[in-house]
Amino acid sequence: MSNHGRPEEDHGLRLSPFRGLRYVPERVGSLAAVTSPPYDVVVRPDGLSHLESADPHNIVRLILPQAATPADRNRQAAETLHRWLSDGVLAPDREPALYVYEQRKGDLLQRGVIGALALTPPSDGIVLPHEDVMPHVVADRAGLMRATAANLEPLLLTYRSGGNATGATAVIDRTILRSPLLATTTEDGFSHRLWSITDPADLAEVTSDLSTRQALIADGHHRWATYLRLKSEHPSPGPWDAGLVLLIDTARYPLQVRAIHRVLHRLPVADALAAVADTFRVRKIPGPLPQALDELAEAATAGNAFLLAGDGAFHLIDRPDEALLARTIPRDHPTAWQTLDATVLHATLLDHVWSIPDAPEDIAYIHDTEAAVTHAERHGGTAVLMHPVREEVVRDLARQGVTMPRKSTSFGPKPATGLVLRSLDLS
Repeated sequence: MSNHGRPEEDHGLRLSPFRGLRYVPERVGSLAAVTSPPYDVVVRPDGLSHLESADPHNIVRLILPQAATPADRNRQAAETLHRWLSDGVLAPDREPALYVYEQRKGDLLQRGVIGALALTPPSDGIVLPHEDVMPHVVADRAGLMRATAANLEPLLLTYRSGGNATGATAVIDRTILRSPLLATTTEDGFSHRLWSITDPADLAEVTSDLSTRQALIADGHHRWATYLRLKSEHPSPGPWDAGLVLLIDTARYPLQVRAIHRVLHRLPVADALAAVADTFRVRKIPGPLPQALDELAEAATAGNAFLLAGDGAFHLIDRPDEALLARTIPRDHPTAWQTLDATVLHATLLDHVWSIPDAPEDIAYIHDTEAAVTHAERHGGTAVLMHPVREEVVRDLARQGVTMPRKSTSFGPKPATGLVLRSLDLS
C-alpha cells in the first residue's frame, strides 16, 4: 500500500473494543482531581507537584513517577498501578467496549472514539506520522509500558470522513443521547464526558466505517513509536499488537493547531541576538506577551519568524539571509518542508548559528507560551516562541512520507489522561 493513497477496503484502521480501566468515583476525591494533561504537557512551573497534591491517586503518579533512576521510576509506577487495582481505586469495566469521548469548552466541541488500534508499519500508509521522535523519550516510554503492561493515556489521531452522519459519526450521535459513564470538569474549564459502545451492531458499524480510513498522528508520536517497538518485542499475536488511541473525525470536529516552543537552557538572550545580528532582521518589540505574539503572527505571513524572550523583553527575528538558508537547509525534501519554521530553527539556527545540541540538558520543549517565557527568565536562557503551522501543510507532508522536525506542532484539545486506561493483562 502506498503512503500517498487511501487505504483499500478492510486494510485501513482496525479499532477493537477493550475492557477499560477506570477510576472508581467513590474511592477518589473527584474525577477532575485525578486527571492530568498528557505526560509531555505537564510543564507549568510546579505543575507536577500541583497534580500530585490534587489527589493522592492522580494519574501523574503513573505517567510521571518520581524516583532516582529510570528503573526505580518504572518499578514504582507498576507497584502503584497494582496497589490501586488491589485497593479498588481503579477497576476494569465488565465487558469490552469502544468509548465515545467528548470535550467541551465554550463554543469548542470535540467528540471521538477511544479504542485499541491495530498497529501497522509506516510503510502501510494507514497511520501517518508527521514528526521525528527523540530516541531517549521512546526508550523512557517503552520502559514505563513494559513495567506497567498498560497503555496509560490515549494517542490523539485524526481522520477525515465525508462529513456525513453515517458510520462512526452516526454511532457517536446515537450514543451521546444516553447517560454517560462519567462527566467531570477539569480546572482548565473543559468538561469531559465518556460513554461506552458495547452493542454488536454499533461496534460493527464503527469497524466497517474505519476500515477504509487513514489516520494522521496529531499528538503522541513518541508513544506510537513506543507501541511499534514493544510490538516488535512480542512477535506472537497478542495485546501488544494494538495501542490505545482517540480517533477524531476532523471533517466533523476540526482540531486546533498550536506551536510547541523551545527553551534553550544554556544560551542567554543577549548571546542569541548577537549571533543572528548579521543574518536576520532583529527588532525589539513591545509587550505584553499577547501583543508580541500578534507581531510574530504578522511577520510569519511573509516568511520565517521567531520571537525570542527570557530577558524581560521580546525580540522578533525574521527575514533570514537567503545565502545562509541555502547553506544550511537540506535540499532533499519538498519545498514545503524546507520553508517550515521548525526546519529553519533546527537546521539553521540550532545546528549552525547557535550550535545547540538537541539534548534534554540543552533544550526544553514547552507547549504553553507563558510557561516557556517564565522558564527562560528563571534560568537565564532563551525562549524561542514559534508560530503554528497550518494543518493542511502537516497532512500533505505526511501523505508524502515526509516527517517534520520533532515537536513541530501541538494539536488540540488533547484528551485528558486518567479517564480510561488499557491494561494489556485484560486484553
